[in-house]
Amino acid sequence: MKNKKSVQSNIQSGQTSLKKKVMLVFLGGLVGFLNGFFGGGGGMICVPTLEKGLGLDNKRAHATAIAVIFPLSLVSCAIYIFKGAIQSLPLLTVGLGVLAGGIAGSFALKFIPSKTLRIIFAVIMLVGGVRLII
Repeated sequence: MKNKKSVQSNIQSGQTSLKKKVMLVFLGGLVGFLNGFFGGGGGMICVPTLEKGLGLDNKRAHATAIAVIFPLSLVSCAIYIFKGAIQSLPLLTVGLGVLAGGIAGSFALKFIPSKTLRIIFAVIMLVGGVRLII
């Protein structure tokens, strides 16, 4: 009897795991779509997805989101270049700032407490949302 319950529990957790995987693939597709559609911003969906869907802590979710979005951004960039939608001066000047800021941000992530990081992330999302509405 005990063995039968154990097998049934394993089957149910396998089904839950499959549902979770399907949901994560769907949300990953949403992250990709948003990143390609808006030219960025997929991290705003990716970070909470990694935290809630996979149970990653805040810092690992942010770091993983960057790793997920990097190749996605490269693909989006190639498509925009192919379409002729990128100008070289903004690419070079803003790109240098983004590179420096990305390096500084990745080092800062190591030292910022998780709670502070969550607050900063929430404030940035809130300000961005309000600016889009206004």
